[in-house]
Amino acid sequence: MPEPLAPETYLPLVEAALAEDIGGGDATTLALVPEAAVATAAMVAREPLVMAGADLALAAFQQVDERVEFGIEIFDGQQAALGQALLRVRGPARALLTAERTALNFIQRLAGVATLTARFVEAVAGTGATILDTRKTTPGWRALEKYAVACGGGTNHRVGLYDQVMIKDNHLAALDGDIARAVALAREASPGLKIEVEADTVEQAAAAAAAGADMILLDNMSGGELRDAVGRIGGRAKTEASGGVTLKTVRDIAGTGVDFISVGALTHSAPSVDIGLDFDAG
Repeated sequence: MPEPLAPETYLPLVEAALAEDIGGGDATTLALVPEAAVATAAMVAREPLVMAGADLALAAFQQVDERVEFGIEIFDGQQAALGQALLRVRGPARALLTAERTALNFIQRLAGVATLTARFVEAVAGTGATILDTRKTTPGWRALEKYAVACGGGTNHRVGLYDQVMIKDNHLAALDGDIARAVALAREASPGLKIEVEADTVEQAAAAAAAGADMILLDNMSGGELRDAVGRIGGRAKTEASGGVTLKTVRDIAGTGVDFISVGALTHSAPSVDIGLDFDAG
């Protein structure tokens, strides 16, 4: 299980989501549910999944009413079977009903990312390749979605523009394609950061290795090109395959000998999983 998210990372998002949903008040619940009513409920998996986001769901309930009590059945990073209870809550019925959708929205989205990531990780098991995420995240949710990737067994790539140099084709265009100069300038400006170079061709990959790049992104290459590039790099830099990676192709890509495979779909295309909040009868 990855390091838990710091509350300051997610509480503002939970508060904003609740404000968006509740507005001036939960009209239906206020009209129908007595203020003194108490209820218990279980959040239940409607499909097999990998759990992620329990703290956000619980925060949603407790932001509405701090008297809500909870118990976690399946912790983040653990697998849940169809019909299995993920967590249980007990408290004022109004609070449970008002926070229900916000709590579900967070956990369905993050568990969806974790579940898809776990499928990719399973697909490359035994190959030696590591699944990476990307910066293709929902604005404002990057920390949450990268946490969910880690819950699914994936590895986080750079968090932002500040923690690793990534020299892409548009950067190289400003230097007339001079990879060696780009690496040298980046090394001088940011000596403490790893430098990765995006290569569209095997020749560019070889040039990046010769220039001393720490990592080389092999972009949209065929299987043959990937094998050739890995051979030309010869262990001088770590290699990352990227572009058009799917569950059908990822194992073949891993078989080319690359160290990493980055998958934008983990965060930009993961479907939310089906989870429901079931109230106990009576």
